Amino acid sequence: MQPVTPDSGNPTLLDRVLSPFASVQPGEGGTAVLLMVNVFILLTAYYIVKPVREALILGESGAEIKSYASGGQAALFLLIIPLYGLLGSRVNRVWLINGVTAFFASNLVVFFFLGRLGLSLGVVFYLWVGLFNLMLVAQFWAFANDVYTKPQGERLFGVVGIGASLGAILGALLAGWMFKPIGPYPMMLISAGLLVFSMVLTNWIHLRQKRVAPAQVVSEVGDGEKPLATIGGFQLIFKSRYLLLIACLVLLSNCVNTTGEFILGKTVSANAQVATQGAGDAAAATKDYIGQFYADFYFWVNLCGAAIQMFLASRIMQFLGAGRALFFLPLVALGGYSILAIVPILGLIRIAKILENSLDYSIQNTARHALFLPTSREAKYKAKSAIDSFFWRMGDTLSALLVFTGTQLALSVRLFAAVNVVLVLVWLAIAIAIIRYVRDSRSTTRLAA
Repeated sequence: MQPVTPDSGNPTLLDRVLSPFASVQPGEGGTAVLLMVNVFILLTAYYIVKPVREALILGESGAEIKSYASGGQAALFLLIIPLYGLLGSRVNRVWLINGVTAFFASNLVVFFFLGRLGLSLGVVFYLWVGLFNLMLVAQFWAFANDVYTKPQGERLFGVVGIGASLGAILGALLAGWMFKPIGPYPMMLISAGLLVFSMVLTNWIHLRQKRVAPAQVVSEVGDGEKPLATIGGFQLIFKSRYLLLIACLVLLSNCVNTTGEFILGKTVSANAQVATQGAGDAAAATKDYIGQFYADFYFWVNLCGAAIQMFLASRIMQFLGAGRALFFLPLVALGGYSILAIVPILGLIRIAKILENSLDYSIQNTARHALFLPTSREAKYKAKSAIDSFFWRMGDTLSALLVFTGTQLALSVRLFAAVNVVLVLVWLAIAIAIIRYVRDSRSTTRLAA
């Protein structure tokens, strides 16, 4: 996607505007902004329909069915990923991305009309949103990996990720403002319109690359006009030690984070009951306590995550590389859960989870996506989609099994934190193995994956 070689030409206005956030070389600002706006649109669309999903499944089916539906999403990906791979082997990247995005946009229109007819959509829409979120975001980052070389991606992915952080914040705000005045179903149409706009941006970036990318960039990232090879995403993962390590890292990191959310929720609920004892309406007071806690909690997570993404992520990636950047989150999680295993106080849990989630949404996400920069185009699209969807959901499933087993054994919050400490140590070992693999490969452009 690079319009000129990095050391030629003068910085454009966009280059200078982005320079406080990353080391942007002459001519790189235009593509970085287009990608940033694209992921901003995708995350805004997702966060607009996210509360619609919750309202439909909880209002129609209840929390228990929602819990079971979460487990069903991983099974669905076993069917979706091979189909995605087959499509990728028949069309070039712009047709692949447009086709998948158009599919999800048209689904939203269908859901709108079905909802207007009074049909119950709770479970189906919940499952669909899980596919929509993970598939489209994974596909976007596959496209970004396909556009940039490894050095460019490590410098500029932090800037691109700013769009994701801001899109999540704006989408949540818009959903809160719109839900009561217009209702859940028209919000589906708004998200569908945003997805169409995302397709326009994708085509713009694709055409821009064809027009201005130099030959050496195309030779490094691959020819986006050609379909992918026929090998499937799961085959790629189990064939490559590097990709399998990334899959295990994603699974474990999500399991630790989800279990941490359970620890936080359990502690908040216990403190709420103690704090509201003697209140006139104890149930209402408990809900208010929990609601106020999480409103403040998510505010600080979003604020800290956006600040880290804007001012630190690109610099850390540039100077340390994607591999070493993977250590920030597990080291913070290790310290946090180690303290909680000894002193499970709500104030400490709150601080630990704010730090953990902020780093997860910023540096960890950026580094995880950048791990695919030196891989083949097939790995970027097919294997990445499988890892960011199926293995991500398997992390949720593993955490659910852990919570269920621990609850049956009446484990305390301290023991759940201790279990997370063990999981984080395994997570760190996997991160070390990834760095060693990259070092031992001694390849600057393409890993065996």
